Amino acid sequence: MKKKMSRDEAWKLLTDYNKTLALRNHAMAVEAVMVHFARLSGEDEEVWGVTGLLHDLDYEQYPEEHCHKSEEIMREHGIDEEYIRAMNCHGYGICTDVKPESMMGKTLFTIDELTGLINALCLMRPSKSVLDLEVKSVKKKFKDKSFASGVNREVIRNGCEMLGMELDEVIRETIEGMKEKAQDIGLKGNL
Repeated sequence: MKKKMSRDEAWKLLTDYNKTLALRNHAMAVEAVMVHFARLSGEDEEVWGVTGLLHDLDYEQYPEEHCHKSEEIMREHGIDEEYIRAMNCHGYGICTDVKPESMMGKTLFTIDELTGLINALCLMRPSKSVLDLEVKSVKKKFKDKSFASGVNREVIRNGCEMLGMELDEVIRETIEGMKEKAQDIGLKGNL
């Protein structure tokens, strides 16, 4: 990798393009989970975190050009190809044809949709928190197609396969990553 991007630089770029709290919280949730998975894999936590933070850079302003506009913005800012490729991977089969090949790309592809499902589930729970969430609760809602119907379960399943991990394990580690930043992402709830 040529130039590492700092978390502060990534946050400034993200907030220049995303004003909505929900989108910022989603970006931070994905960042937290990416950092957690990087730690589990012995990878660079800051690189993985920045990748998670920037994955939906263009979504608020350019939803019809998702990923493509992010790539353009990232190139304009001289951001390294490793970040750009991973960002593109998260849209594989949806809005890009960039197949996840690195562990970072595969992880982002897998956990992006899952963080959305977990977030939706937390908000409807009595505690409004991720801190007391169990895998079995997520699995139950994962099977219920009408719950958080915008979440693409097939992407999550395909991602688990790419990572060589069971769905339960990916859910467990995604919850753990989100717990680490529960306060920041609005999922501490009343605990």
